[in-house]
Amino acid sequence: MAFTAKDVQSLRERTGCGMMDCKKALTEADGDFDRAIEILRERGLAAQEKKAGRIAAEGVVYACSDENVGVILEVNSETDFVAKNEKFMSFVEAAANAVVKFNPATVEELLACDGGEGTIEEMLRERILTIGENIKIRRFERVEGVTVPYIHMGGVYATLVKFDVDPAIAKNPEFITFGKDIAMQVAALSPQFLDKDSVPAEVIDKEKEIRIAQLKEDPKNANKPQNILEKIILGGLGKYYKEVCLLEQPFVKDGDMSVADYVNKTSKALGTPISVTKFLRYEKGEGLEKRNEDFAAEVAAQIKH
Repeated sequence: MAFTAKDVQSLRERTGCGMMDCKKALTEADGDFDRAIEILRERGLAAQEKKAGRIAAEGVVYACSDENVGVILEVNSETDFVAKNEKFMSFVEAAANAVVKFNPATVEELLACDGGEGTIEEMLRERILTIGENIKIRRFERVEGVTVPYIHMGGVYATLVKFDVDPAIAKNPEFITFGKDIAMQVAALSPQFLDKDSVPAEVIDKEKEIRIAQLKEDPKNANKPQNILEKIILGGLGKYYKEVCLLEQPFVKDGDMSVADYVNKTSKALGTPISVTKFLRYEKGEGLEKRNEDFAAEVAAQIKH
């Protein structure tokens, strides 16, 4: 079956693959458009397997929410340029929407979900073939209830904050601004715990051990009574809570109040109880091995071959 240049262009628009890849697929498929798409998808799988061992620690973290569900996820690529690619970002959004809609428990389950252009796995293969990089869905979390997402620096950081509040109030512009402020706080100051009660006992014990050791190292404390030393330790823990607990932290937009004070102020202004019950914070590539390549050497090596 013959095909024309217009067919090649149509296949390229449909799949996002390169012109030569589309021409080769149509030739192999003897002009059968649907078979050509299958061939490109099969090659996408091959590309996925070929690139699977390559380090993917760039990409984006992303967060979104609807009225009752919020999602935060990370999709990695080999270079940060990919984060500016529309096809890459459309895949990220499709994956997030699939988490919202289907509530998969694992990345494997997510890959089997419908993404609107086939399964998420089929879409992933297609992007790997089109973009030419290793791409992986690394992690995601899904939270039910009233949530507010925030994405910072184009996907370097993403946060998702859950609130206990009347869903009708959550649509109020003042609450929306408030929610974004809290989500930005999480992105900016990276709290580890929600409040003092959320800090595990073993963490507190460890902090006490560290502070006791620090006190013993200082000769000025040699003759101080135990009760004074205990007060010093408690004072140090108070500062620690302000560093690691979201509600204890100074509010980034007004250092004269804590985040808890800001929550209470907004609650009074809106005439309804509001509380922060959970937060999640992702940083792109956090804990992953980064690519460390001499690109000049790489280009030189390619020229030699």
